[in-house]
Amino acid sequence: MGLGPKTTLTIEVGQLARGEEIGIILIFMALEWVVLGYAAGAEAIMVLLLTIPGLDGLRKGLVAVTRNLLKPFLSVVPFCLFLLMDIYWKYETQPKCEGESCTPSEHLRHQKSIMKSQRNALLIAAALIFYWLLYSVTHLVVKIEQLDQRVQRLKDRE
Repeated sequence: MGLGPKTTLTIEVGQLARGEEIGIILIFMALEWVVLGYAAGAEAIMVLLLTIPGLDGLRKGLVAVTRNLLKPFLSVVPFCLFLLMDIYWKYETQPKCEGESCTPSEHLRHQKSIMKSQRNALLIAAALIFYWLLYSVTHLVVKIEQLDQRVQRLKDRE
């Protein structure tokens, strides 16, 4: 029996099995990484737009938008720390698969788990580094604008 485009799935509350609950939890855990990836991507794009030469006309508005987004993006820092603790907890509590004590499929699953943890740690590092870069670049651009205004005022006095 195949599922067609008009097939509906009905699950009563009592029918939800333990495996389905875990599947739902895993979907939400995956969403955490998607959100972090989008945040890191947005930070990278803003850093890129702030540092590209020749966008002087857009830079003023972009700086205003970026300065307003720095506080909400600060929530990335505790979120990354939470996810880092989650990786550490998973690493410490996962069963060890060494030598001949596990089957090849268990060994492969263990290796995949390690690779995913390393990938997620790199994503955390990228998000934190891009936030720091965004903060630093925005601060420097604002400082340059203030110095340009000061120079302009001094020229006007003379």
